[in-house]
Amino acid sequence: MRRVIIITLLFVLNLVSYGQEKKAFGIKFSGFVKNDFFYDSRQTVTAREGHFLLWPSPEKLDELGNDINAKTNFNFLAIQSRLKGSITGPDAFGAKTSGVIEADFFAQLNPNINLLRLRHAYVKLNWEHLEVLAGQTWNPLFVTVCFPGTVSFNTGTPLQSFARNPQIRLTYNISGFKIIGAALAQRDYATWGIAGPSTSYLRNSSVPDLQLQLQYGSEKTESGFKYDVGGGIAYKTIVPRLESEMGPDNTIYKVNEKVSGLTAMGYAKITTKPVTIKFQARYGENITDLLAISGFAVKEVTNSTSGERSYTPLRDITFWGEIHSNGKIQFGLFGGITKSLGTKEAMSDPYNYVYGLGTNINSLFRISPRVIFNSGKVRIALELEYTQAKYGNDYYDEYYKPESTTTVSNIRGLVAVYYFF
Repeated sequence: MRRVIIITLLFVLNLVSYGQEKKAFGIKFSGFVKNDFFYDSRQTVTAREGHFLLWPSPEKLDELGNDINAKTNFNFLAIQSRLKGSITGPDAFGAKTSGVIEADFFAQLNPNINLLRLRHAYVKLNWEHLEVLAGQTWNPLFVTVCFPGTVSFNTGTPLQSFARNPQIRLTYNISGFKIIGAALAQRDYATWGIAGPSTSYLRNSSVPDLQLQLQYGSEKTESGFKYDVGGGIAYKTIVPRLESEMGPDNTIYKVNEKVSGLTAMGYAKITTKPVTIKFQARYGENITDLLAISGFAVKEVTNSTSGERSYTPLRDITFWGEIHSNGKIQFGLFGGITKSLGTKEAMSDPYNYVYGLGTNINSLFRISPRVIFNSGKVRIALELEYTQAKYGNDYYDEYYKPESTTTVSNIRGLVAVYYFF
């Protein structure tokens, strides 16, 4: 019943928009229906019943030495299908106004699959050189002019930063240059910590995620040549907890703890008529909110009475590149690698608590060729994704670097069918 009401409401809004064109207000709907059919060579770490692939699961050996996770699996899902409303309206404050609201059926958690989920919801004010955006949209570290064009919905994650955040973003445009400053909160993509993923760690810091970027895009020439380059930094502070763990005498203490992290990113993209080439490099500290292999660790206990701790972020460095042809039939190849650099500072004990996402992965490599066929409003895409992860074994040094690793890999075969509208 809820879906019928939503569809009816959208239909009425569309009719109203046509009737109000003379008042410079309207909403234009677009989107696509997408079905994904995929098969994995082993068990994997994923979201939404295998749809959003991160990396292969580690070895899990039984008493006879058999790897329990060495088991194939498959699934068919249509939950990525989405609907987008692009809104235009009269000028305000001397600026052109616009807005976007977009939803899909991906949901926030496995139990909610097939339910409507908010993806984007923002308003923009555009003056001659200045743009102000307020609402939820891509994290600036997901550069919309340069991101992997994979068939897989993971879009290269964990090599590519992937998150949408509520934010306030200012963009100053002049002569092809963009200076971007943003303050971000968290919603669906949250930091991983002591209590698992939660937005409370950032909220309790009382300081938003702060980012600054510089971008430049050239004008496309008659030959179809164009290039885009840019880079940026992000600084985030979180509060892991407000109180100590309960002691044997049922006592707890208020603690004052925090951990900060700096992230830097640079990218380049070259577009010609026959092919497009992309490259990105990223250094990150405690960026699990971007679905990266990252986190933080307990550095030491600073107060033996209250149990108050100091922390140090886990660091990683990532490189990815992509080349693809342009046209109705597209061939593409994406590849990248991420490497853990360990903790920023030495831990007092290598076996102190470590919190995060994929913290026992020492490095990860991925390569994925694809071919895409476009005809009218229909697209059929095929992709083969090979992901190799090196998991650290039991012994780590004081920088949380493993003495040895075990390598596991997964091959995903994916076929996707789209219908755009």
